[in-house]
Amino acid sequence: MTPTLSTPALVLHTTAYSETSVIAKLFTRQLGVRSYILKGVRKGGSKTKQNLLQPLRYLDLVVYNNPKTQLNYLKEVAPHIGEVSSVTASMEDEAVRNAVVFFMTELLYKSLREEEPDQPLFDYVVESLARLQEPAAASYGHFPILFMLRLSHHLGIEPMDNYSAREPLFDLREGCFCYAADNTLTPSASLLLHTYLQAIHDDTECPLTTLSQRTELINRLLDYFQLHLSEFHNFKSHEILHTVLQ
Repeated sequence: MTPTLSTPALVLHTTAYSETSVIAKLFTRQLGVRSYILKGVRKGGSKTKQNLLQPLRYLDLVVYNNPKTQLNYLKEVAPHIGEVSSVTASMEDEAVRNAVVFFMTELLYKSLREEEPDQPLFDYVVESLARLQEPAAASYGHFPILFMLRLSHHLGIEPMDNYSAREPLFDLREGCFCYAADNTLTPSASLLLHTYLQAIHDDTECPLTTLSQRTELINRLLDYFQLHLSEFHNFKSHEILHTVLQ
């Protein structure tokens, strides 16, 4: 008999499978990224509703765990007991939150490989989702940049903050500040990246920015991820994010 295992998980992606089932790619706390078949979820009257599989939904699972196969079955799935409920918000705020969550989901889906578990990263994502639901959450405009930079730390590709007057340009390929190179951020974007890195490392306030400055930095950080992660490409959700944040 195939053994079972209990673990919390976050939904990364779902794909229709047969007429009534789905394959769900999940970031589990105990096993890392895994794909599971959830039988009958698309069938009318199913005990498990498809809204449980929304992007980054926080779930409690009981999974069949056969190490000899890459595609196991989900035995039980339910909302996580400690899941943070969405606060009452205006339609505009809810649209922004949804866009940020889709952005976070695509980042994780295209960054994480099916390898060993990463419990600190899992806990960081859960903490970020909780912070996003706070009524007095910090500016949504800063949130995607902060999430990307902290995610880069967990992925082992965090930009080195060696900014100085002699090395004021961030080299996307080398991941550090330099005097001159072929693939660098503009002087203003380099300085902005430096101030965000300072805010993270020193736990200080985020810099004063405009929408266009944040948009440029998000786009260039996506270039950075693509340069340093082999399967990171065809990113799309930032286009919706930029539209909603206007």
